[in-house]
Amino acid sequence: MLGRQIWASMRHGLSRGLSRTVKGKKVDIAGIYPPVTTPFTATAEVDYGKLEANLNKLGTFPFRGFVIQGSTGEFPFLTSSERLEVVSRARQAIPKDKLLIAGSGCESTQATVEMTVSMAQVGADAVMVVTPCYYRGRMSSAALIHHYTKVADLSPIPVVLYSVPANTGLDLPVDAVVTLSQHPNIIGIKDSGGDVTRIGLIVHKTNKQDFQVLAGSVGFLLASYAVGAVGGICGLANVLGAQVCQLERLCLTGQWEAAQTLQHRLIEPNTAVTRRFGIPGMKKTMDWFGYYGGPCRAPLQELSPAEEEALRLDFSNNGWL
Repeated sequence: MLGRQIWASMRHGLSRGLSRTVKGKKVDIAGIYPPVTTPFTATAEVDYGKLEANLNKLGTFPFRGFVIQGSTGEFPFLTSSERLEVVSRARQAIPKDKLLIAGSGCESTQATVEMTVSMAQVGADAVMVVTPCYYRGRMSSAALIHHYTKVADLSPIPVVLYSVPANTGLDLPVDAVVTLSQHPNIIGIKDSGGDVTRIGLIVHKTNKQDFQVLAGSVGFLLASYAVGAVGGICGLANVLGAQVCQLERLCLTGQWEAAQTLQHRLIEPNTAVTRRFGIPGMKKTMDWFGYYGGPCRAPLQELSPAEEEALRLDFSNNGWL
């Protein structure tokens, strides 16, 4: 197994020296991040004790950091005060040497700016801003460039763009990403679309900027590394953290055959806890692997017995259960 210092130096090499200094602080986002779930009690209240317990367990893996209040964190179902309290409590549980990237996206530019500033105040190191999408028919490149530029101008911490078309129905256009990559406070993008040619094109067209690309799923993590991504924000890391970090190591050390074998075994479980069964599937799997998954907030419903059995098979057939 590689020592932590060697591994860190390899990550740094992969990042192409693209650490950006923002307000006196260098930020290099290369690495693996679990997008942390939000635990709820049986009465749908946020369970901060279970959040801390999950983070303590996840903290045993060599992640670069944690994403709090991303899509996996059910952020659309939380109040603004709950979103901030979750990030505040997470900051207390996460070691200082681990990055905390907080989801701060809202539908309006004004609300996003306010949430971003508040996230910085409660301890976030950077924010991840999802594309506004309710009026997606008017979300042109010009509108999105204006939105993100205003947020980045007023944010006291670095901004990571977030494109997740499965949830928003909107891909952040490549031309907009290229323009935004030139902003000194926009340091990268999480691309969850799964189009590896798009990821490679973004890497290519932003290679003169201090800008880094993170894959939005372990399902295409190996392919993303191959075209120049520097890491991933991977839901499956909530339950198979060691394996996702192992895939990172194999890619960084050029062990592509072993990486391919591992990647193949992660595809079905990853699909199961993302596109197929979503957050209810993720939380059920967390219960199996010794974390607290628990219920989702309505209107999300728990899995049916048939769905739960299908979920179990996707893990057991690949040797994980």
